[in-house]
Amino acid sequence: MTLLHGYDLAADDTGQRSFRVPEMRRCRGWMARQGLPLPPTTATDEGKSLMGTANSTIQQSGIAFPLPPCPDAPAAYTVSWPVRLGDTDGQERLRLDAIARYAMDIGYEQLEAAEEGHLHLAWLVRRTVIDVVRPIEFGDRVTLRRWPSAMSNRWFNARIQIDSERGGLIEAEQFLINIDPEAARPARMSDRFMAPMLAVTTEHRLRWQAALQPISPAADGAGRSFQLRVTDVDRLGHVNNAVHWEAVEEGLALHPELGTAPYRAIVEHVGAVMGADDVVIRTRRADTGLDIQLEVDGSARTLARISPLNY
Repeated sequence: MTLLHGYDLAADDTGQRSFRVPEMRRCRGWMARQGLPLPPTTATDEGKSLMGTANSTIQQSGIAFPLPPCPDAPAAYTVSWPVRLGDTDGQERLRLDAIARYAMDIGYEQLEAAEEGHLHLAWLVRRTVIDVVRPIEFGDRVTLRRWPSAMSNRWFNARIQIDSERGGLIEAEQFLINIDPEAARPARMSDRFMAPMLAVTTEHRLRWQAALQPISPAADGAGRSFQLRVTDVDRLGHVNNAVHWEAVEEGLALHPELGTAPYRAIVEHVGAVMGADDVVIRTRRADTGLDIQLEVDGSARTLARISPLNY
């Protein structure tokens, strides 16, 4: 499974497909006709509701809290493994980037087990939500469960629950778009692939609504270089999803008071970050949380927010 970030899929000068930041005027019309979530052109656009949302009595950063429960726990795809040293920080806390990697790992394993999973090998990550309800630490053993919570025929929300033997609990959700790498555009999932998802979901017309707004450099937010490494880049030249969460960890290190559970962290991808890009990280502390942004050439590519969870 390939997890991608950004919207424009074009052939480079070698004839190979690559995913790039779109030239907005060319792409937005086609994307709107296809019902694809639109990347913002301005901060105002980002704050607008582009499509409908699910009903919820409680909203946290515009997203339902708690996240949808599993309707059929025995049917959820389940794996288990220990929390290793490389997954944790200096205080032995399971890091957010490791949680994002866990989400990718269970997704890949479930794809291998799914009927016609081999026909759905490329996915674009539009958003990841991580709710750290009770922290998980080094040496613990986790059980991960993954199931669909809502869907359309080209994308779906994947729910992931991570609980541990010592009582830790993390809830997560990803908005994933199925991509046809040959046609270079979002693609309809096959009927056989969708059948198990249809059986456990009631929302079959999932629409997108952005939860985060860009930080305006002119208004606030201190920017500094975010150095990329060779090991951050995948086979398509994109910066790996977990690396975006390393930027969130950088922001959390500056404001450790926000890392006391329970808290919610959100990452939304509004453009691709490539391995050769010069990336700037910008942060803004507010009473309600911390905003984090990755930029390339003055354009926001990744938006993130950390905020306390309200019970």
